[in-house]
This record gives sequence, C-alpha cells and structure tokens, in this order.
Amino acid sequence: MLKKLLAFLSLFAFISLLFYAVALYYNHNVYFNIAAAPRFVLNRNQTFSWKLQDNLQMTEVSHKTTGIPTATNRTLEPCPETPPELVGPLNVEFNSKRTLEQAKEEAGSSIQIGGRYKPPDCISRHKVAVIIPFRNRHEHLMHWLYYMHPILIRQQLDYGVYVINQDGEGVFNRAKLMNVGYVEAQKDYDYDCFVFSDVDLVPLDDRNLYRCFDNPRHLAVAMDKFNFHLPYNTYFGGVSSLSKQQFLKINGCPNTYWGWGGEDDDIYRRVIFHGMSVSRPDSMTGKYKMIRHQRDKHNEPNPKNPDKISKTKQTMDKDGLNTLSYTVKEILKDVLCTIITVDIQAPAS
Repeated sequence: MLKKLLAFLSLFAFISLLFYAVALYYNHNVYFNIAAAPRFVLNRNQTFSWKLQDNLQMTEVSHKTTGIPTATNRTLEPCPETPPELVGPLNVEFNSKRTLEQAKEEAGSSIQIGGRYKPPDCISRHKVAVIIPFRNRHEHLMHWLYYMHPILIRQQLDYGVYVINQDGEGVFNRAKLMNVGYVEAQKDYDYDCFVFSDVDLVPLDDRNLYRCFDNPRHLAVAMDKFNFHLPYNTYFGGVSSLSKQQFLKINGCPNTYWGWGGEDDDIYRRVIFHGMSVSRPDSMTGKYKMIRHQRDKHNEPNPKNPDKISKTKQTMDKDGLNTLSYTVKEILKDVLCTIITVDIQAPAS
C-alpha cells in the first residue's frame, strides 16, 4: 500500500513539473511574439531609445531602466473657456533693441515654422490667423513678435502669424493688405477667426483675448497715443477681430483706400450696415502701447478718402473681397511668422 502511495505521489510530482515546464515555454514564446510597433522617441535624458507597443502596455527598452510609462496618445480635452495662465497687466517697453534671436527665445521652442502654434495639452477653441499689414517696419515687427507670441500662447490659441508685405514703393493700402491676408491664410489652414493688427501696437493686458466673438470685436480701445481713450465712439482702428462668417458678410475690407485714413471708418460702417454691432473689452483690459515713429513714406493722408466714407452703403457690396486683385511675389516661412510679399497694383506716390 505504501509503495502504491509513493508511486502515485511521484507520478503527480512529475506531471506537475511537466505542466510547469510547458507553461513556462508558452509564456516565453508569447512574450517574444507580441505584435510590436517600434516608435522612435526622445526620453527625459535627451537620448533616443526604442519602444515596443501592444494593445495592453508600452515597455521602454533602455540600457538604464525598464518601466511601463503612461500611454502618450490620450484624447485631448477642449481648452478651458478662460485660459488659466493669463497674468493680466504687462510691462511693455520699446527702448531696447530687439533681435530675432531674442524674440525666438521669448516664444520658446513650441512655435512651429511659419509662426504656427497649437496648445500641446488641450484642443484650442479658436483657430486664429493674426494678420499684419506691413512695409519697411522691421524694427517694429521685432518688438511685436517679442511680446505677442508669449501672449498668444498663454491665451491657448491655435494660431498663425501672417505678415502681408506690400511690394514696391507705391502708395500703401492697409485695408487691401488685410483682404490679401484673409485669403492667403486660408490656403494654409482652416482658420475660423481673423485678427488684424497694426505692427506698432502691443496690448498691455493679456486678458484682452485675440479671438472672435458673437460680433466683430475692436480690441485696441485704449491706446497711450490717445491718452488711453477712444478718439471717437465709432473708432475701429489699430487691432480688430472678425470671424470668417462676419468678414464674408461685410465683403471684407475696401480695396480703394490708398494712403492713410478712412478705411477703419468704412469697415465700421460695413459692420453696422450689415446688422451687426461692435463689441469691445473694457478700457483697462483694452490698453495698448504704440511704438512712436514718423509717418511712413508713401502713406501720407489721402484727401480723397474721407469723401468715400459717406458712400460706404453704396460701395460695400462692390468693393471688397469680390473685387480683390493681387499677385504673390514671395512667401517666406520664418520660425516666428509667415511673410507674404504681394503686388497690389499700387499707384505711384
């Protein structure tokens, strides 16, 4: 009887060992035959390593450590309605000479070629093209880029910066360049909001949001040039924002205001005549500092422009996006902005 019991226990132990060996063999094969997809990544030590990924976990292969990091392709949530990193009033000065390298350093490494940015940790609620009518104001542009990129990043915008550079020495036309910027920016990305900014204006409060609202928005309501007040109630100059739908509704900007003056008043009237109103931030949030400078050559006041304002209602549907004509001469995608040089058939000054 004892012999039978010992034989049974020996057989049971043999079968158990055999089962354990088979299990180890199959587990070993399963580990090395996982369908794995290699990904080249940068780890925290700034060295490169490979990762193997299956449908359950991701294992980092490294000569230092082996671990199971958190999955990186998580679904991003929309950014909060109020950006959490805003700081409020800002210190802005134009006495220091700014360089492109300084502007790049302030903007950080998150800016993509062409002056494009998206928040890395949430989906922005606003796709914004910032459009700057431009000619021969490179020093001002350095100040603008130096201050504005950090502000726009804190506002969690999905944005791009477009400098629309008028070619040649003909009479300047700010409003026509704004139309060009609207058209050209849409070739890059599906923007739904357009902020038009003079190159010499920087906000003094980052709570003045560079996005679009239910009505066209006038942002530069309190410039130091005007002692931080509106020069008149219907003023719409400096910096403004319109959604794609709003801009199309007013047929964009007029193309016929050559030289300085009048185009902002025409745009304001287009907004009103199309049944919309203008919204503004309060006078504290809407403060701006202007770079002091002499009036640009070939942008002198045009005595013919004021007479056109009284005819806006008759001309606004015949002068604008639907009559825009220009030729792109060059597109330069710098790190901090896209510079588009255009011939807008300007008359000689």
